Amino acid sequence: QVQLVESGGGLVQAGGSLRLSCAASGRTDRRYAMAWFRQAPGKEREIVAAISWNGAMIYYTEAVKGRFTVSRDNAKNTVDLQMSSLNAEDTAGHYCAARRDDNRYLALRKTDYNYWGQGTQVTVSS
Repeated sequence: QVQLVESGGGLVQAGGSLRLSCAASGRTDRRYAMAWFRQAPGKEREIVAAISWNGAMIYYTEAVKGRFTVSRDNAKNTVDLQMSSLNAEDTAGHYCAARRDDNRYLALRKTDYNYWGQGTQVTVSS
Protein backbone atom coordinates (compact mmCIF):
# COMPACT_ATOMS: atom_id res chain seq x y z
CA GLN A 1 0.00 0.00 0.00
CA VAL A 2 1.10 3.52 -0.71
CA GLN A 3 -0.52 6.74 0.44
CA LEU A 4 -0.47 9.88 -1.68
CA VAL A 5 -0.92 13.48 -0.57
CA GLU A 6 -1.10 16.37 -3.03
CA SER A 7 -0.28 19.98 -2.32
CA GLY A 8 0.25 23.22 -4.18
CA GLY A 9 -3.15 23.93 -5.68
CA GLY A 10 -4.84 27.30 -5.48
CA LEU A 11 -6.23 30.28 -7.34
CA VAL A 12 -4.12 31.82 -10.08
CA GLN A 13 -4.72 34.31 -12.86
CA ALA A 14 -4.69 33.22 -16.46
CA GLY A 15 -1.14 33.08 -17.74
CA GLY A 16 0.23 32.32 -14.30
CA SER A 17 2.01 29.28 -12.90
CA LEU A 18 1.54 26.74 -10.16
CA ARG A 19 3.58 23.81 -8.94
CA LEU A 20 1.77 20.77 -7.62
CA SER A 21 3.54 18.22 -5.49
CA CYS A 22 2.60 14.67 -4.54
CA ALA A 23 4.23 13.00 -1.56
CA ALA A 24 4.14 9.23 -1.26
CA SER A 25 4.40 7.22 1.95
CA GLY A 26 3.99 3.60 2.92
CA ARG A 27 5.48 0.91 0.68
CA THR A 28 7.73 3.31 -1.19
CA ASP A 29 10.38 0.60 -1.45
CA ARG A 30 8.51 -0.68 -4.49
CA ARG A 31 8.68 0.81 -7.96
CA TYR A 32 5.67 2.90 -8.97
CA ALA A 33 4.75 4.70 -12.10
CA MET A 34 3.07 7.99 -11.23
CA ALA A 35 0.52 10.15 -12.95
CA TRP A 36 -1.44 13.34 -12.59
CA PHE A 37 -5.11 13.36 -13.52
CA ARG A 38 -7.63 16.15 -13.40
CA GLN A 39 -11.38 16.36 -13.23
CA ALA A 40 -13.48 19.41 -13.94
CA PRO A 41 -17.11 19.64 -12.78
CA GLY A 42 -19.36 17.51 -14.97
CA LYS A 43 -16.46 15.95 -16.83
CA GLU A 44 -14.61 12.66 -16.75
CA ARG A 45 -11.33 12.34 -14.92
CA GLU A 46 -8.59 12.63 -17.53
CA ILE A 47 -4.88 12.06 -17.53
CA VAL A 48 -2.62 15.10 -17.59
CA ALA A 49 0.84 13.56 -17.36
CA ALA A 50 2.52 10.31 -16.42
CA ILE A 51 6.08 9.30 -15.58
CA SER A 52 7.68 5.90 -15.18
CA TRP A 53 9.60 4.93 -12.10
CA ASN A 54 12.98 5.72 -13.63
CA GLY A 55 11.74 8.74 -15.56
CA ALA A 56 12.57 7.16 -18.91
CA MET A 57 8.97 7.28 -20.11
CA ILE A 58 6.94 10.47 -19.85
CA TYR A 59 3.54 11.31 -21.29
CA TYR A 60 1.61 14.58 -21.57
CA THR A 61 -1.88 15.01 -22.83
CA GLU A 62 -1.95 17.23 -25.90
CA ALA A 63 -3.65 20.13 -24.11
CA VAL A 64 -0.71 20.64 -21.72
CA LYS A 65 2.29 19.89 -23.93
CA GLY A 66 4.81 22.69 -23.78
CA ARG A 67 3.16 24.18 -20.67
CA PHE A 68 3.41 21.48 -18.01
CA THR A 69 6.42 19.50 -16.81
CA VAL A 70 6.25 16.37 -14.68
CA SER A 71 9.23 15.30 -12.60
CA ARG A 72 9.99 12.95 -9.74
CA ASP A 73 12.51 12.53 -6.97
CA ASN A 74 12.59 8.91 -5.88
CA ALA A 75 14.89 9.69 -2.97
CA LYS A 76 12.24 12.03 -1.55
CA ASN A 77 9.26 9.98 -2.81
CA THR A 78 7.76 13.00 -4.53
CA VAL A 79 6.31 13.74 -7.94
CA ASP A 80 5.81 17.31 -9.08
CA LEU A 81 3.78 18.94 -11.82
CA GLN A 82 5.02 22.35 -12.87
CA MET A 83 2.20 24.17 -14.65
CA SER A 84 2.70 27.38 -16.60
CA SER A 85 0.66 29.52 -19.00
CA LEU A 86 -2.43 28.39 -17.17
CA ASN A 87 -5.83 29.05 -18.69
CA ALA A 88 -9.44 28.61 -17.63
CA GLU A 89 -9.57 25.12 -19.16
CA ASP A 90 -7.00 24.00 -16.59
CA THR A 91 -9.45 24.65 -13.76
CA ALA A 92 -10.08 21.28 -12.14
CA GLY A 93 -9.37 19.06 -9.19
CA HIS A 94 -5.92 17.56 -9.76
CA TYR A 95 -5.15 14.08 -8.50
CA CYS A 96 -1.93 12.15 -8.05
CA ALA A 97 -2.04 8.44 -8.83
CA ALA A 98 0.34 5.49 -8.60
CA ARG A 99 0.61 1.95 -9.91
CA ARG A 100 3.25 -0.73 -9.71
CA ASP A 101 5.64 -0.17 -12.60
CA ASP A 102 6.36 -3.21 -14.72
CA ASN A 103 8.61 -1.09 -16.94
CA ARG A 104 6.89 -2.32 -20.11
CA TYR A 105 4.62 0.61 -20.89
CA LEU A 106 3.26 3.78 -19.39
CA ALA A 107 -0.34 3.37 -18.30
CA LEU A 108 -2.67 6.20 -19.26
CA ARG A 109 -6.11 5.08 -18.10
CA LYS A 110 -7.45 5.95 -14.69
CA THR A 111 -8.48 2.33 -14.22
CA ASP A 112 -4.82 1.31 -14.50
CA TYR A 113 -3.93 3.16 -11.29
CA ASN A 114 -4.45 1.58 -7.91
CA TYR A 115 -3.58 4.37 -5.53
CA TRP A 116 -4.97 7.89 -5.46
CA GLY A 117 -4.55 11.04 -3.48
CA GLN A 118 -7.42 13.19 -2.24
CA GLY A 119 -6.77 15.84 -4.84
CA THR A 120 -5.92 19.52 -4.88
CA GLN A 121 -7.99 22.21 -6.58
CA VAL A 122 -6.54 24.41 -9.29
CA THR A 123 -8.66 27.41 -10.24
CA VAL A 124 -7.59 29.75 -13.03
CA SER A 125 -9.32 33.10 -13.21
CA SER A 126 -9.60 34.89 -16.54
